[in-house]
Amino acid sequence: MNFIFISPNFPVRYFKWVEALRDHGVTVLGILDTPEWNMHPRLKSALTEYYYVSDLSDYRQMLDACYYFQNKYGRIDFIESDNEWWLTQDARLRKELGVHSGFYPEEMLPIKAKSEMKAKFRQGGAKTMRYTLVDGPEDIQKAFDFIKEVGYPVFVKPNVGVGASDSYALHNDEEVKNFLSKRLAETYIMEEYINGYIVSFDGICDDDSNVVFCTSDHFPTPIDQVVNEVTDFCYFNNPFSLTFYDMDGKEFEKVGRQVVKAFNIKKRFFHIEFFVLKEDKPGFAKKGEFVALECNMRPAGGNTPDLIDYANSVSVYQIYADVICYNENRQNMDLPKYYAFASARRDSINYLHDKSEIFEKYAHNLCMAGRYPDHIAVAMGDEYYYAKFEKYEDGVEFDNFIRAKRK
Repeated sequence: MNFIFISPNFPVRYFKWVEALRDHGVTVLGILDTPEWNMHPRLKSALTEYYYVSDLSDYRQMLDACYYFQNKYGRIDFIESDNEWWLTQDARLRKELGVHSGFYPEEMLPIKAKSEMKAKFRQGGAKTMRYTLVDGPEDIQKAFDFIKEVGYPVFVKPNVGVGASDSYALHNDEEVKNFLSKRLAETYIMEEYINGYIVSFDGICDDDSNVVFCTSDHFPTPIDQVVNEVTDFCYFNNPFSLTFYDMDGKEFEKVGRQVVKAFNIKKRFFHIEFFVLKEDKPGFAKKGEFVALECNMRPAGGNTPDLIDYANSVSVYQIYADVICYNENRQNMDLPKYYAFASARRDSINYLHDKSEIFEKYAHNLCMAGRYPDHIAVAMGDEYYYAKFEKYEDGVEFDNFIRAKRK
């Protein structure tokens, strides 16, 4: 089996996906914009061969690389980046080379455009927020008509986009006028505001869109707040076999599986985001209910796949390789489950406890600690500590200890 992995050097820990595929006997062929001397040694040793391009967005270079691999190794079975930024280009390359695994360009709109995702979510039985699309000054009246229906605040973000850096809450007429005072760089989606936090349905499915592994990440602090206010934060993984303290876990899993079917996801890792309401919204949903946000056809960001592993006592990397090669999960799913917490700190904040105190107090719980790379530190924080616990309350206590500030 020949698997072209695009940009396996980013994020840096993506070498684990490559290693798992290699361990399953897959010929993994990498296309990178990183010179050989700057490659992670584990990535370099796991790849069968790699092809350097100066610009991953240069379609001609990417196509040349794919044809080089095809001419040398034969038919290509998979072309994947598992990176939101390259999903559309991945689809173009698949169609050009006749690779039948994965989406084609004409199938990408419900995957990339947040407005188009809503129909798929509703097909899967999930509630969705009301919205309108805006491009600039010509849509001011359209925006005000929408706000008259849903009320302030409203939330705006690119209709096709990645991350939270260009997301805003608008609270009054003046802010709306300022936002739409000139032509926007791209179409934005304006949605009714939900007072809630993100909970994701993460997992891997087979070629028939059957979920073979799933779990849930909870983000009590809104990511846009973390980015815009440059604050620290914590999130945690909650396996579905453990008690959910903030929502109906059984109903969430049921709807999540239906949504995967509705999106027709095949042999992929998915990261599907929902809002859990912190308070009732009359006529729409009650506190604790979940509302669909967006569907991401790739693993959760940062080191979250590792956090998932710690919580579920599995390797999602190996499960993914199982699905690619055998269309099933061959890992032992009966091992102990834990609440796994990821607490992040900022260099700019003066904390009460130093590293030595953390390592001493939580030596038996810590799974991983370090610093996030600069390119994701804005969204994730500078320094992180991952730990797992049998009891949810112990995880909360851990986070309180990690992020306690000096007065």
